Amino acid sequence: MSNETPLNRLRAIGMALPEATEDFEGVGSPAYKVRGKIFAMHHPMADRSSLWCKAPRGFQEMITAADADHFFVPPYVGVHGWIGLWLDVEQDWDHVADLITDSYRMTAPKRLIKLLDNRA
Repeated sequence: MSNETPLNRLRAIGMALPEATEDFEGVGSPAYKVRGKIFAMHHPMADRSSLWCKAPRGFQEMITAADADHFFVPPYVGVHGWIGLWLDVEQDWDHVADLITDSYRMTAPKRLIKLLDNRA
């Protein structure tokens, strides 16, 4: 198990994506963007740390019902299908990376998605 903080892990995942940027304006916590559009954000909620990211249609309902200890519907963006992940519980970081990458794919232009696919 790595001794990196969840925020450092999120940063490494998000910033590894083509043309990703980190922005602290607006939400006050790191938001990861591509071409000015948010695809993931770190969000402190009360005493808990979380990640919010876009998810495919229908995934939010499935994952939050199946694993409420790890996932939740975030306020504000949850109505648009975003999912929240609690970062103060054990997470499968490969799965977290997949979720962030999927969110990026839902946000990035086709040229950048092709660039990402060519890296694999």
